[in-house]
Amino acid sequence: MELTASQIESIVRQVLASTNAAPATSGVPANGKAKVAVLTAPRKIEIQEVAIPELGDDDILVKVEGAGVCGTDVHEWKGDPFGMCPVILGHEGTGEVIALGKNVKCDTAGKPLKVGDKIVTSVISCGDCHVCRMHPGNTNLCDKQGIFGLMPQNKENPLNGWFATHLLIRAKGATYFQVNGLDVKQRMILEAACVCVHAVARAQSTGLLNFNAKVLVLGTGPIGLLMCSVLRASGINHIVAIDGSEKRLEMAKKLGVKTTINFKEVPDAAARVQIIKDLSDGQGVDFAFQCTGAPAAAASIYDYIRRGGGLCEVGFFVNNGEYSINPHFAMCNKEITIVGSWDYTAEDYPTTVAFLRQAKEMNIPIEDLITHAFPLEKLNEAMEVNVSQAGIKICYIAD
Repeated sequence: MELTASQIESIVRQVLASTNAAPATSGVPANGKAKVAVLTAPRKIEIQEVAIPELGDDDILVKVEGAGVCGTDVHEWKGDPFGMCPVILGHEGTGEVIALGKNVKCDTAGKPLKVGDKIVTSVISCGDCHVCRMHPGNTNLCDKQGIFGLMPQNKENPLNGWFATHLLIRAKGATYFQVNGLDVKQRMILEAACVCVHAVARAQSTGLLNFNAKVLVLGTGPIGLLMCSVLRASGINHIVAIDGSEKRLEMAKKLGVKTTINFKEVPDAAARVQIIKDLSDGQGVDFAFQCTGAPAAAASIYDYIRRGGGLCEVGFFVNNGEYSINPHFAMCNKEITIVGSWDYTAEDYPTTVAFLRQAKEMNIPIEDLITHAFPLEKLNEAMEVNVSQAGIKICYIAD
């Protein structure tokens, strides 16, 4: 049978339409179900099985490879301060794209996205509040900001946290990035590193960070250690770190920190201040990052900073309480420039990917921060290890 041109065109249109009607899929579980670790009550994570929803045109289904355990996860696990239970935690995750809705062609940065690509998620902005409308570069300050892994479990998306076998990216304003060039450890560290990249950018806005600057990092938990790494990769040559864990201070040295002070070995605050003045011509550091989340530490940091220096507060992502200072001596008399830092924007992600590559080129061993890995069924134990500070960076690794 000989077909006319119009008939051929009609057949082609039908084929194209059927091709676009369903999402591309690869590796979706045969039973159509995923396992999730649900925080149902304080200190109680339960493994549940849920059906994977049918993908919409704008959805992405990810097979989880791993996720870091953040201090925020631990705070929520200990007492549900955010009132999110039941919730699937885990926001430092990464995995492989196994299904794409027909409208998904690229990631937030414009890179092509396909089944088989590695991916991470960033912030979810509402698009409607004052910040989103008037200051779109500050998506971290969105009044209704969301992050996968820090949202209550819901029927619309029962796979909205990384502590699971699968994650479903389904949300207006969701941002995500293809990160094929990074290994799984780098990808699990990326989100926490992004917190530090954003904080350093905030600090750089003061004009006080340069090759000659002496910089203090107070607190060498995972964020503090990553802060040291970002600073070192940024060209800061003299970093001072203060903490009470010799193991973490040894890690800080591996990451390029020049001077460490163990406050347990030097319990007198005045003596610690003098050590820093001795290495800075009697002045104090040019800039300091407060990474502890501890009010007493936050109150003490001003004493280490020189007149005309600067401070970035990074540690208070949850309400850990208040502290008292005398603003005359702490800020005004010394004319300290202070900036706060709140998580990160989607725009910080490409910069953080570049940092991870730079760190590798400079042989900064950030992957060594990962000291413990747990399967999904042992996430309660992972939280306990984090609380005990037996390790540095604790992770969930999928089977």
